[in-house]
Amino acid sequence: MDNIIVTPRSLSKGDHPFLKKLTDAGYHLVFPSPGRQPTEQELAAVIGDAVGYVAGVEPITAATLAKASKLRVISRNGTGIDNIDTEAAARQCIVIRKAEGANARGVAELTIGLMLAAVRSIPTSDRSLKAEQWKRIQGFELEGKTLGIIGCGKIGKLVASFALAFGMKVLAYDAYPDRNFSPSTEFEYVALENLLENSAIVTLHCPPLTEKKPLIGEQQLSIMRRGAIIINTARQSLVDEASLVRSLDSGAIACYAIDAFDKEPPEDFSLVKHEHVIVTPHIGGYTAESIDRAAEAAIDNLLETLRNA
Repeated sequence: MDNIIVTPRSLSKGDHPFLKKLTDAGYHLVFPSPGRQPTEQELAAVIGDAVGYVAGVEPITAATLAKASKLRVISRNGTGIDNIDTEAAARQCIVIRKAEGANARGVAELTIGLMLAAVRSIPTSDRSLKAEQWKRIQGFELEGKTLGIIGCGKIGKLVASFALAFGMKVLAYDAYPDRNFSPSTEFEYVALENLLENSAIVTLHCPPLTEKKPLIGEQQLSIMRRGAIIINTARQSLVDEASLVRSLDSGAIACYAIDAFDKEPPEDFSLVKHEHVIVTPHIGGYTAESIDRAAEAAIDNLLETLRNA
């Protein structure tokens, strides 16, 4: 009986019904770290006997893959594969599959939730009132404001549609813009600099840059509107945090909301504890619906690849 490794935290406790597709197909499931991300050592201990791997966001390094003598496919339960050494996988003829768009709705809805939390200071108001302090912070309404979307794929397009429904104007930047997507006269593709200069709120929905270089650094922050808000449900490395903290401290950036961290949980909580930062523990795709879509897509992709190998 061939082994399949299962590591996504939403699946690795072994109780998701879609896992039955794998056992019904005759595979033995291996859960190296139920309910949490596996370490490199835990993966190394089991990967040598596996033909398939349903993967989460844990790092899958060349050193780990070097031990994968039988592995034929890595199937992500999401779209990001920057956690995988793709060159090492290619050298070993390991196919990588993605669950395209499975969690787009969940991430897009969380983005809107973070926007509302930021513009109305909901977390701060909640904390102060629970501390028996009556502290009212004036917010602003979304209607008529400009939202800048960096990365207008499936998630970005949903966010654009939601924002337009609030009466916002939407500017989008994408390296490969879909010119067929034109949901409103209030939507426009623009250059990145134009977007940063003119947006009250900027939201990130793009993959990380090469070598995890920041997309938003000191120069980009300097041209943004004073009091702007940044939402990051994509990758922590997209924003240079040292420059960001300086902008938050000076009031140049009013609020930063982040849902994705390079290491989860993070080792350094200094940014998390900043008074002008809103944080969530990577819950964008953590809805019942997104989990089901991602699980089904990842498992179906894995089985299809193994059948055709």
